[in-house]
Amino acid sequence: MQDEKTPAMPPLLNVGFYNFVLTDKIVALVRIDSAPVKRLVQQLRREGTKLIDATQGRRTRCVVFLNSGQIVLSALTQETLAKRLSRPEAIFAPEPAEEEEVIEPEPLE
Repeated sequence: MQDEKTPAMPPLLNVGFYNFVLTDKIVALVRIDSAPVKRLVQQLRREGTKLIDATQGRRTRCVVFLNSGQIVLSALTQETLAKRLSRPEAIFAPEPAEEEEVIEPEPLE
C-alpha cells in the first residue's frame, strides 16, 4: 500500500542491458545515422558532460533526448524503444539477447 504523501514513481523505460530512463523525462528518440546527430554525440563525448552511454560497448542505434538536456545512447533501435513506451507492460522487459540463455528440456513423446 502506498502512502498518500508519497508520490508514485513514474514508469521507467529499459533502454537496454537493464539501464533505465524515466519515461516522463523523454523528449525524443532519434536514430544515430544522421550526420548532425553523430556530430552532437561526438561533441558531447569530447566535453564529457550530458552524455550517458547505456550501450554496454555495443553499437549505438538510438539517441534518447531528455528534457534536462542530457542524451542517452542506446544499443536498441528507436522502433524497439517506441514499442516499449506504447506498451506499459513491456517497459521493464529486457531484450531477448539480454536475457540469459535458458535451455528448455525437450518434450517427452
